[in-house]
Amino acid sequence: MFIRQTRTNNKATGEGYFTYRLVRGERIAGKVRQITLLNLGRNFAIKQEDWPVLCRRIEQLLHPQEALLPLPCSGHIESAAQRYAGQLIVRAPISDSAAVASSDPAAQPRPAVTFAEVDIDSLQVMQPRSVGVEHVGLHALAELGIIDQLGELGVNGVVRASIIGNLIGRMGHPGSERATWSWLQKQSALGELIDVDYLSMSHMSLYRASDVLMKHREVIEARLFGTVRTLFGLEETITLYDLTNTYFEGEVPSNGKAKRARSKEKRSDCPLVTLGLVLDGSGFVRRSQTFEGNVSEAGTLAGMLTGLDAPAGALVIMDAGIATEANVAWLVEHGYRYLVVRRGGTRQFDETQAVTIETADEQPLRLQKALSEDGKELQLFCHSPSRQLKEEAMLESFSQRFEAGLQQILDGLAKPRAEKRPDKLRERIGRLKQKSRGASQHYTVDLVTDESGKRVTAITWQKVPREGSQATHPGVYCLRTNELDWDEERLWRTYTLLTDLESVFRSLKSELGLRPVFHHKEERADGHLFITVLAYQCVQFLRLKLKAAGIHDSWATLRETLSVQRRVTTTFRQRDGRTLHVRKATAAEPELMSIYRALGVNSDPGGTRKLTS
Repeated sequence: MFIRQTRTNNKATGEGYFTYRLVRGERIAGKVRQITLLNLGRNFAIKQEDWPVLCRRIEQLLHPQEALLPLPCSGHIESAAQRYAGQLIVRAPISDSAAVASSDPAAQPRPAVTFAEVDIDSLQVMQPRSVGVEHVGLHALAELGIIDQLGELGVNGVVRASIIGNLIGRMGHPGSERATWSWLQKQSALGELIDVDYLSMSHMSLYRASDVLMKHREVIEARLFGTVRTLFGLEETITLYDLTNTYFEGEVPSNGKAKRARSKEKRSDCPLVTLGLVLDGSGFVRRSQTFEGNVSEAGTLAGMLTGLDAPAGALVIMDAGIATEANVAWLVEHGYRYLVVRRGGTRQFDETQAVTIETADEQPLRLQKALSEDGKELQLFCHSPSRQLKEEAMLESFSQRFEAGLQQILDGLAKPRAEKRPDKLRERIGRLKQKSRGASQHYTVDLVTDESGKRVTAITWQKVPREGSQATHPGVYCLRTNELDWDEERLWRTYTLLTDLESVFRSLKSELGLRPVFHHKEERADGHLFITVLAYQCVQFLRLKLKAAGIHDSWATLRETLSVQRRVTTTFRQRDGRTLHVRKATAAEPELMSIYRALGVNSDPGGTRKLTS
């Protein structure tokens, strides 16, 4: 085994460069032939004087049972030897029996019998790499047409492999692009499944891949949703819209979208960026866009829905933060139906006009419809007993704090140096009301002064619940819609699809590494978020197929089940002195096998590869 250097000229430019190959001499038909074992490329960094040591170390790794002591060599030579020895095994011919394996063991043909006499005590198991998430992730990318679309967009093989690595890395090991690069090199068997050497790639290739994705963002999103709609037979009748924000680690002065604002993760110490999503009723993303961290939610709706080509009369569902009068008017003007939470207004509920249904967790819910005076809008008043208990407890807690604050001010009047001026006490009471979270509106507070009117002698208060408020109608909230023909239950159950959007945001953040964002450049931060959205689309595709088969686990649970399967290399010393290397995935356990069967994929990802050296 030795390394051969060959000079090659670029046909387009005439530029000369060297390529390197790992070769072995074999005598064939009485003549010595050089057999190429591995192409090392043109960026081969080992010095020529170290080539013999590298080759001897590779030979030693391929015959580990014969070596009593490792060959002494520097760290970079050892790393290169480990890498090239592993590639020789990984790229060994795949056995015929593995090529026809399926997800159903009963359907697999009986493989050809191969016997080898080996020394059992020489057994070694090495190079374990995860393969389960990678296997189903590639299945999702192929079914959704993402891999084919990248080729149609003119994305070359290296960038395409980097994009695949980014997406499946986000599914299997959420983190930054640099963390994904490390995972692809040291822990994942993805490179084996797509015949790509991620060890030869720099981390910058993953960053450049996100740039390419952002360049084709609109085209990819539109075609991806069209594919999903065809696969699952989706009807474009419902559109969900909401926003969430995520935070940056460190200061990001070069990102114009990074702004300080109210953080939904309570990270007010960090700059934020906002992600807006438009989804259909099945939970797939139709469009995504990043906004400034302090963007007004209500001001983003028109821009996101414009150009969606939604069918006439599509129903848009939004929460109260976006459902302003201006946005509702815009929806009506552009032919949309709407189903939103009413902002403000008085609470009311008529038990005699209400119907009772059961929620998903078997809790009762009372619903009452009321038509507006002009007959163009329907209001649905919803009364939840569990929500009533929660609101009553919260109001009682805030009321107690408010009264305790008033009592503290009153007690201070008996102290000689306490503040007694009416204007100052009104300021204190005003600050107390500000902290009461609305409880103060149910109280009347009066200051009693002396004859001069300059000193307060007493404070009195009385609790008078305001009609049509949380105090008189706890547990009641109101939906509004211009869909006049639906009954109470259909309206409410359709609105609860918006809670599925909240679960989407939770999945993006906790399961797919949306937060935090480590990038300082705006385009790279946007790319990080878009990669997460595409990874979510793949996860949603897998989960919908699994739900159809009765598997309702979260992605976190599915990932744990998938992560058990590994590809490993097993080596034996044969009686004839040669070493047998077998590279194969561990057998799928029952839970994992049920996932593979539901998806209709091979239960032996990567097949079996054998190398005798």
